[in-house]
Amino acid sequence: MPLTDKIFNAGVVGAGGAGFPTHVKAGSKPEIVIANGAECEPLIHKDYELMVNFPEEIVNGMKLILESTSAKKGYFGIKSKNASAIDAIRSRLEGSRIEIAELGDFYPSGDEYELVYSATKRLIPPAGIPLDVGCVVNNVETFYNVAKANEGLPVTEKFVCIAGAVNKPSSFFTPVGISFKEIIEHAGGASVKDFGVFVGGIMMGSLTFDLDEVVTKTTTGLIILPKEHYLIKRKNQPPQNWHRIGKSACDQCSYCTEFCPRYLLGYEVQPHKVMRSLGFTKTGANVWNQMAELCCSCGLCTLYACPEDLYPKEACDNAKSEMRAEGIKFVQTKPVKVHPVKEGRRVPLKQLIKRLNVQDYNAPTPFNKILPETSSVKILLKQHIGEAAVPLVKIGDKAAKGSLIGKVPDGKLGANVHASIKGIVSQVTKEYIRINKQELQ
Repeated sequence: MPLTDKIFNAGVVGAGGAGFPTHVKAGSKPEIVIANGAECEPLIHKDYELMVNFPEEIVNGMKLILESTSAKKGYFGIKSKNASAIDAIRSRLEGSRIEIAELGDFYPSGDEYELVYSATKRLIPPAGIPLDVGCVVNNVETFYNVAKANEGLPVTEKFVCIAGAVNKPSSFFTPVGISFKEIIEHAGGASVKDFGVFVGGIMMGSLTFDLDEVVTKTTTGLIILPKEHYLIKRKNQPPQNWHRIGKSACDQCSYCTEFCPRYLLGYEVQPHKVMRSLGFTKTGANVWNQMAELCCSCGLCTLYACPEDLYPKEACDNAKSEMRAEGIKFVQTKPVKVHPVKEGRRVPLKQLIKRLNVQDYNAPTPFNKILPETSSVKILLKQHIGEAAVPLVKIGDKAAKGSLIGKVPDGKLGANVHASIKGIVSQVTKEYIRINKQELQ
C-alpha cells in the first residue's frame, strides 16, 4: 500500500495547529522537505520533548516522506538553544540526505515563510505556499504520526504541553477527545483558584474558560494563567472594544509594521495602515484592509510592538474577513525583497516573555510517560482543514481503540477519525461522537 494511502487511512493531519491533511503533502513532488521543530510560542515545549524522547520515530517519518515525494533534501528546523533535541535528531541522520537547520531563539521562527527562508533562503511568493518554492513543511509530531501510520496505527493520541500556573508543568500523550479539565489535573491541577486557559499558545492561540472543551489532533498545549493576568484581561474583551480603542488612540507610529516578521521578509503587510480602516468613516477601508492579506496573525504587533497596547493583529484579522466577504483579493506587485534591517529587528523570545510578564512561568515541561485517565471522550468530526468526517457508528455500538468511527466524504479534502479509547458509543451528532469507556466483552 502506498504511504499516502496509509497516512490517509490513519487520519494524519498537521499536528502543529493548522490541521492540513498530511496525505496531500505526502503525494506532492517537492525538492525539499522541512521538519518544523522551531516551537516559538512562549512557554510551550512539547516539540522539544518529543524530539528528545522520540527521535527515531520522527526521523523515520521524515525519511518516509522523502521517499514518498522523491525529494532531494530534508531539513530539521530546530533552535540552537535546544542542543539536546539537535543531538537526538542528528544521531539518527547518518547516511541520510537530511541536515539540521539551526535557528535563532526569535519569535516567530516557526512561521512557514520564515522557516523556509531560514533553511533554504527561498522566499515564498506573496499569498503562496511552500510548495511554490519546492518545499513541503510538516511539524515534527506530524512526522511521528507518519511513522506510526506506516505501521498501521491511526492517530488516537495527541502530544500536549501543559504550562503556566499548574503544579506540575509537563508534556505527555493524551487520548484525542479528553477534556481540558482532565489533562490539567494530570499536570497536578492549577496552582491558582481562578484562571483562564490559552489553547495553543499566548500569541496565536485562543482563550477559554470552559474546561469541558476537548483535545483535538491539532491541540499543541494549554497555558494556564491567573484570571487577573493582563493577558487574560486583554484577550477577554469583546472585539468591538478592540476596534473602538484603536479607532480613537492609534497615532500611526508604524511600530506594528516595523516589527512585523512578514514585512521584514519583504511582504506588503502594514498593520498601521490597516488600523486606518477603523477610522471614523469607511472611506478607503478597502484600500487599507488589503494591507492585512499577507498577515500571518503571529500577534507580535498587538502584544509586543504597539506602545499603546492596541490591537493591530485583530484589526488585520477583521480586515481579512471583510475582504473575503466582499470578494476582494490583494495581489502584491512589488518583488519580495528582504528588508535590510531584518536581523536587527528580530524579537528574542526571552524579551517577548518579559514583555508578556510570564517569565515566572517559563519552566521546563518534562515528558510524563503516564497517560491521563478518562471515562469518556468527545471526538470532534472536524479536527482538520476540509470537510468534516461522516459518522460510521451509532449509539450503542462497541468501539475498539483505533477503530474507524468517522470517514472523509468521497472526493473531499479531509481526514478520517478514529476511536481513542475502547468503549460504547453514547452520542452521535454532526459535530462529534462521544464514547464512554467500558471493557469490551
